[in-house]
Amino acid sequence: MKQVWHDLLFAHWPVSVAALRPLIPEALTIDTFEGQAWLGVVPFRMSGVRPRGALPVPGFSEFPELNVRTYVVRNGKPGVWFFSLDAASWLAVWGARWGFHLPYFHARMSCEEKGGWIQYQNTRNHKGATPASLKGNYRPVGEVFNARSGTLEHFLTERYCLYTADNHGSMIRCDIHHLPWPLQNAEASFHVNTMAAAASIRISESDPPLLHFARVQEVVVWLPERLK
Repeated sequence: MKQVWHDLLFAHWPVSVAALRPLIPEALTIDTFEGQAWLGVVPFRMSGVRPRGALPVPGFSEFPELNVRTYVVRNGKPGVWFFSLDAASWLAVWGARWGFHLPYFHARMSCEEKGGWIQYQNTRNHKGATPASLKGNYRPVGEVFNARSGTLEHFLTERYCLYTADNHGSMIRCDIHHLPWPLQNAEASFHVNTMAAAASIRISESDPPLLHFARVQEVVVWLPERLK
């Protein structure tokens, strides 16, 4: 598939490996930076979502998305593990659940820029799912940069595959390709944020998250591969 991601915020909080371990399959090693695990809450909007060589489909190709994630390794290959992915498209949610075995949920969402701030709202309304919401504003500050290898910013953002599991517990990997992230530092104000709590993970209410912004990123997503 091809996708374009817009106005993306990486909001990261330090969490303990012990808190994450019961929530992630034993086949995956929780990845850490200098011994520290991280949880990311990542709001953005998508456009141009379509199979390669196909035209965009109305109701499927453009919508906000929000994911909650951490970082894992399998056989030396670092990747992303998603606790949840909220999207404002029923078709996208169904397609990702069926085709990629990802924990997608439908939500009422909006993402728009006003006065230089991205105003973002998410309220999960997927039947049977744990309620979760994010409401707040964010914006970039400073110059665009690419994260240097060996830095925390590189560890958190430059990941080129995701891992998931099917209903039988078999591991699946999906490779993702894009240019290095055009990052900026960011600032944000969250009025409501229950995304981590919905995944049974506690984050600090008093310590500010580590924030990075990316204006646009073009992405190619390959077919999922079942691992042995």
